[in-house]
Amino acid sequence: MSATTGGRVVIAEDDRAVRNSLERTLRLEGYDVTAVRTGVEAVAVVDGDLPDLVILDVMMPDMDGLTACRTLRRRSAELPILMLTARHEIGDRVAGLDAGADDYLVKPYAGVELAARVRALMRRGSLSGSPQELRFADLRLDPAARLAWRGERQLDLTKTEFDLLELLVWNAGVVLSRETIYERVWGYDFETSSRSLDVYIGYLRSKLEAGGEERLVHTVRGVGFVVRER
Repeated sequence: MSATTGGRVVIAEDDRAVRNSLERTLRLEGYDVTAVRTGVEAVAVVDGDLPDLVILDVMMPDMDGLTACRTLRRRSAELPILMLTARHEIGDRVAGLDAGADDYLVKPYAGVELAARVRALMRRGSLSGSPQELRFADLRLDPAARLAWRGERQLDLTKTEFDLLELLVWNAGVVLSRETIYERVWGYDFETSSRSLDVYIGYLRSKLEAGGEERLVHTVRGVGFVVRER
């Protein structure tokens, strides 16, 4: 990872004007920026030197943003990835999350919103602030090392998946509202129609229950989510 104060960001955007605007905004925020035109170039740059964050436009030549995202996610579970899309349909946004993105931003967007999303994704510290392992049932989390286990099975979690699970386990038995989770994990308010949280809850359940274990992450209809035993 980059040792610069702001961190190193790789941008892949084929529209020159948008790419230049992104680069200018992030440089003013103190980030070291590498800007490329295609998904193929983004994958090559990341393979050469893993950055602190990648921003991918969905529609690009040679390799689109979704394919690039899947490729990068296979290389690193922890790499924060932000998708940019001109499509407003919820299904298109969910497709980005399904590809492994941590967040998405719909065009057009304000520079201050972009900066806020980047800051939230750059946050690497523990959400719970706990210096010790968190335990619930047969689930263990090490916030400092950002590692998690279900029994003896280590879980391969992305940054957002780990953040979400840490928050839920730290508050085990307490039903957290969707608004609280969005604010704590993503660092800002999503629009109420967003399905990002539902998508990530699905990811977590799939990984937590991959060995046939009982469900620990439960939905409380009309309220939010909670970690508890049946």
